[in-house]
Amino acid sequence: MTPAPPGPRRDALAALPVRAALPALRDALGTHGCAVLAAPPGTGKTTLVPLALAGLTGLTGLTGDGPPRHVTVAEPRRMAAKAAARRMAWLLGEEAGQHVGFTVRGERKVSPATRVEVVTTGVLLQRLQRDQELPGTHTVLLDECHERHLDADTAMAFLLDVRATLRPDLQLVAASATTDADAWSRLLHDAPVVRAEARTHPVGVTHAPPPRGTRPPHGMRVDPALLDHIAATVRTALRDHHGDILCFLPGTGEIARVAALLGDLPGHGTDVLQLHGQAPAAVQEDVLHGGDGTRRRVVLSTSVAESSLTVPGVRVVVDSGLAREPRTDHARGLGSLTTVRASHATAAQRLGRAGREAPGHAYRCWNPADDTGRPRYPSPEIAIADLTPFALQAAVWGAPDATGLALLDPPPAGALTAARDVLAAIGATRPDGLPTDHGARMARVGLHPRLARALLDGAPRTGTRRAADIVALIAEEPPRDYGDDLTTAWRTARRAHDAYTARWRAETRRLAAAAPDHPQTALTDDTAAGLVTALAFPERVARRRAAGSYLMASGTAAELAAGTRLGTPGWLAVAVADRPAGAPTARVRLATAIDEDTARTAAAPLLTARDDVSWTDGDIAAQHTVRLGAIELGTRPLTAPDPALLHAALLDGLRREGPGLLTWSRDATALRQRLAFLHRELGDPWPDVSDAALLDRAEEWLAPELARARRRADLARTDAGAALSRLLPWAGGEAARLGELAPERVEIPSGSRVRVSYDGDRPVLAAKLQELFGWTATPRIADGRVPLVVHLLSPAGRPAAVTSDLASFWRDGYRAVRAELRGRYPKHPWPEDPATAMATRHTKARLNTSDR
Repeated sequence: MTPAPPGPRRDALAALPVRAALPALRDALGTHGCAVLAAPPGTGKTTLVPLALAGLTGLTGLTGDGPPRHVTVAEPRRMAAKAAARRMAWLLGEEAGQHVGFTVRGERKVSPATRVEVVTTGVLLQRLQRDQELPGTHTVLLDECHERHLDADTAMAFLLDVRATLRPDLQLVAASATTDADAWSRLLHDAPVVRAEARTHPVGVTHAPPPRGTRPPHGMRVDPALLDHIAATVRTALRDHHGDILCFLPGTGEIARVAALLGDLPGHGTDVLQLHGQAPAAVQEDVLHGGDGTRRRVVLSTSVAESSLTVPGVRVVVDSGLAREPRTDHARGLGSLTTVRASHATAAQRLGRAGREAPGHAYRCWNPADDTGRPRYPSPEIAIADLTPFALQAAVWGAPDATGLALLDPPPAGALTAARDVLAAIGATRPDGLPTDHGARMARVGLHPRLARALLDGAPRTGTRRAADIVALIAEEPPRDYGDDLTTAWRTARRAHDAYTARWRAETRRLAAAAPDHPQTALTDDTAAGLVTALAFPERVARRRAAGSYLMASGTAAELAAGTRLGTPGWLAVAVADRPAGAPTARVRLATAIDEDTARTAAAPLLTARDDVSWTDGDIAAQHTVRLGAIELGTRPLTAPDPALLHAALLDGLRREGPGLLTWSRDATALRQRLAFLHRELGDPWPDVSDAALLDRAEEWLAPELARARRRADLARTDAGAALSRLLPWAGGEAARLGELAPERVEIPSGSRVRVSYDGDRPVLAAKLQELFGWTATPRIADGRVPLVVHLLSPAGRPAAVTSDLASFWRDGYRAVRAELRGRYPKHPWPEDPATAMATRHTKARLNTSDR
């Protein structure tokens, strides 16, 4: 029987602003099957709408006729899912687990009477993978779509597939507070957009920028001066306004810092509460239930309080203007969080929290001019996150390349490729991208695929309970004060009874139930911890290079933090590492010592033994090398390297050092210059003999030399000229014309054969002036296309004149040269008319002697 809400709670339901939009929502679902519900915070979209769709409100006009319906509500966070379920149950006068229940990772409260079940989007994905038809579910409402969490985007894509192929009767609602409703409408095949207007209270805004000198956030670092300013702003708000204060900060570290700065407030009638995903359940519930009215509250919160959670009693918001987003270094397999400016949509969400129940006030801790640099919406997670979990979900769904999935934003190609490489490396997928049986089991565990692999492959080696312990420790990252030694943190968690260990033990129980039962093995705890960690992150096994400095198998350098509890072991299995913005190396945050045998076992797919032949330090280095990824485990010299590897290394050396590695005699250099001249003037078939061209064709003109060479000295003995002749155009017969087109020497009137120089832009013939008498036509080469540049030399061999037109020189330039030189060289002939004089290599005396 459907419960009727008690009087005051019935009134609370009836007063929610979204009630006015319910008839339009019902009609949209009845005619189209899908709808986009755009409802600002505080309108009741998370509480009234699911109850109304399930027929649980007992309010006239909120539901259609027909049998009771089962509604699944998907929330992005565990805290939000539990809070929403408890709020709806309270409105019905019940406890969660009756008509309204919830399921989150490690905790479930439902019963046969449950008709509204609130789940996390991760749980929804698990259900879709187990049974795509979602039997018994009539409507799925994906809440807070504007946050663009990857699980939510993926779930929507799968649900649209289900509607198109298996369940056309399944109704879908995309519910959001601030989003691009039209984009969601298009994704849902032009679904109607139903809008609910909020009955908001006015919120005054004060911009309270920090004092000058505060530095902008960088990576995870937030300037302590800004946090001091935020704490001071909270004190100002307490003084100037009534009601509780909700202060938004980017992360738990900043929350702890500001809480410490406000440490004296409890003594003045004000409680300081910390709200985030790792906060104890009791604290979360206290925050969400509201105060008793006798003490004021300052709630320091991450983004969890932006949308689906209502914090009762809040009249003032203090907004840092900052948010945290993931960043993934796909090349190194490292992820980190970075601090960014909160988007306009996020800032609007936060501001609205002050006006949910009464008029309020918001302090924005930034200069209004900074608004121009803020993005409109938060970055969609699919664009910035590690896509390995998404890639496994898509593979199990049957869409390994994600094409065909209805996504608002496609996955970046590089990030998806990196994710698919990880899945192949851990045995989750086949070469075609579809899942192996092992990969399908990984997907059902509800963990990152790396951790699922560590659990399933580690359990037989360590025992299921210990593998679950260690994987849960990595998944539920321990507090910083547990230290950076994972094995020590494990022992601490087993002894402790704090909020963290409660979550860790619950997750351990869940994981132990999800894996086959294996008894504990004889491995020590230390070895077991290292093995399971290395199974999760085989490319992060690392060997020490120097004190505190390590090289991971991925090739990434890593450093231990100051004050590390790890010491300086020879090997590490790194569970958590990041690469801070601008840092040249990774930072180890959680790891455990291992030995080389454990590293080899866990990272066996990365183990290679190969012959390495390379050009190193100017010569051939040949050795047999065993590596674990980028880590060199051992080497020995190779006496007879593989000829193909040797050939490739010699080519590499030649390309690095250039053709100068060979022996270039005068004749070889001259041949190269002549060929360069012909290529420049005539083109094909005369070859390009520039450095780049010769290196590109090295295997063609140096083939015999490369086949015989074993080291640098062998290449240095190569006659470059003989090798270069192989590039001449022999096939077409043009090679025979080399001496004609680019003659090595030219006979001049004196009978001398003078070498032509091709080392400049123009070919040059240099000869003594007296040897050229009577030569009036300047010689031309390259089929007459190019005149030689003639350098006329004095009897001492020094340049007297340069010309490309001998006839003009004899006519116009010779007189000046004759006048200048005849007195200096009286023994040589200086005729009046050189154009008709006899060319000679001799002095006048020798000429006279020869006449007699």
